[in-house]
Amino acid sequence: MLNQVAEGVYVHESEFLQSNSVVVQGREGVLLIDPGITRDELAHLAEDLRELGQPVVAGFSTHPDWDHVLWHPSFGDVPRYGTARGAASIREVLTHPDWQAEVAEGLPPEHADEIPMELLGLLAGLPAGATEVPWDGPTVRIIEHRAHAPGHAALLIQERRVLVAGDMLSDILMPFLDLQAAHPIDDYLAALQLFESVIDEADAVIPGHGSVGMGQLRARIELDRAYVEAARDGSEIDDPRVGPSAPLEWLPDVHEWQVERLAQLRAQ
Repeated sequence: MLNQVAEGVYVHESEFLQSNSVVVQGREGVLLIDPGITRDELAHLAEDLRELGQPVVAGFSTHPDWDHVLWHPSFGDVPRYGTARGAASIREVLTHPDWQAEVAEGLPPEHADEIPMELLGLLAGLPAGATEVPWDGPTVRIIEHRAHAPGHAALLIQERRVLVAGDMLSDILMPFLDLQAAHPIDDYLAALQLFESVIDEADAVIPGHGSVGMGQLRARIELDRAYVEAARDGSEIDDPRVGPSAPLEWLPDVHEWQVERLAQLRAQ
């Protein structure tokens, strides 16, 4: 089911980790951002779009993680964009002879057989430094950064005052840093500064996973920053997403692993 967030902006929530697919209405069709997750959910999303009365005219993946580069034949053969770095990252994975087995290792066991791999990751990288999604609809500004994954981008739907944050600013997931990067902490804090620069331009924030935040952009930035700075400093982290009442029972374990890994990187 599509839930309206702003004029011409809708969200479809998946059962897996409250994954959010975002639909933006344009003049002749819709821009589809990060559609997911299972075959049935993608088919239902396609049906919802038919009822909306507009075809898909373009897609965009905020970053190259498997759950953000999915597609369904019902959406049509249309341009599917990502940043140059993000598209190159998933394209490199697809060159591996056993790429499907590699991706399958990271799939949730309860959904692994339901996730379509046939059209996964077929992205066209936009020119390096591109600042807008090329489509016939509201201006969608690309805010590229290095946090979480290579070529990650948030999208600001300017006329609708909505920030699509990708895998950041979630109310259910703490920051997941790219621990393969040279400067994971600095990258994350720099991305949060970019988000701060558009606080006055967004009334709603849509995370890749979790609830849509209405009027919560500043609070979510501050929550993510407090987590990252505490992890950087090796101090105690007071965050409801990883504490005793964590919304997902496995998150505290992942959090502890991440903190330990950061401590190892500091010691190197």
